[in-house]
Amino acid sequence: MREILARKASREHGLPLPIDASCMVMSAGAAGGLNAVFKAICDPGDEIVVSRPYFPEYRPYASNHGAKLVEVDSLPSFDLDVGAILAALSPRTAAVLVNSPNNPTGKIYSADSLSELAGAMRKHTAKTSRAPYLVSDEPYREISYGAKVPSALAAYEESIAVYSFSKSLSLPGERIGYVAVNPAARDKGELVNAVSYATRVLGFVNAPALMQRAVAELAGEAIDPNAYASRRAAFMAVLREAGIECSEPAGAFYAFCRVPPRKLSRGSPSDDAAFADHLKRHLILGAPGSGFGAPGWMRFAFCVDEKVIHSAGAAFKKAMETW
Repeated sequence: MREILARKASREHGLPLPIDASCMVMSAGAAGGLNAVFKAICDPGDEIVVSRPYFPEYRPYASNHGAKLVEVDSLPSFDLDVGAILAALSPRTAAVLVNSPNNPTGKIYSADSLSELAGAMRKHTAKTSRAPYLVSDEPYREISYGAKVPSALAAYEESIAVYSFSKSLSLPGERIGYVAVNPAARDKGELVNAVSYATRVLGFVNAPALMQRAVAELAGEAIDPNAYASRRAAFMAVLREAGIECSEPAGAFYAFCRVPPRKLSRGSPSDDAAFADHLKRHLILGAPGSGFGAPGWMRFAFCVDEKVIHSAGAAFKKAMETW
């Protein structure tokens, strides 16, 4: 299993040194993989730096292992603000965590952004003698719309990719993924052993054996992103017609939208929780941006039947009439 998926990871990341089975740990999904990585690399009081907005469960994943999540703002385009990340690095920084394509924004970090981030991390290492890991959370790697997803591992030697098949093969709930350690990382063997041991002591014990056998047969397969591209286009049209500001996501299947100004209802103009409650009355479900570290924004998922997206247009318009 590890040999098969090492070849997959090698193709995707294109490193000078090939990723082989000795770099791989099978995980109980990306969530299990991230927790095992944080358990392996963090001491109590360590810090994990992440750009806002970010997947909300990163907070408890860090605190599970006595670490603190240090949040920094991204650029207005949702790209990495490398200067802000560098300023947030400290002698207690165990890792910088990136997620591309991003949940909730759909942003894909460019190779130039990742290279700039790697340079900042090397600069920090030279100053403190501690090399933070670059941890790349990659469950949406195969869901992009005409844009290549650059490799974080190719940018920085002390790096770890955490992958899940839940999105690429539409297997949510089956809890199967892997952790790939950069073959150029110092102490690679010790790190792989630590992640493997953490998988056991955290109670996952190992990735589900049946699903390991299943994805071994499907390592070269992935869902067709064109289905999501069609839904993206339909949902962007619905939002535009309703007057809701949203930049088109480059990957994943989420739209991250600014809460529109109030016209009729009272309260803060950027109250995302109130807007979420308002939409519920029109049978529309969205997640407030506050949970992602970005108050005043909303996340919508368009991984539903396209007929549902088209039929939601009238509900969005009606909701906006009374907001």
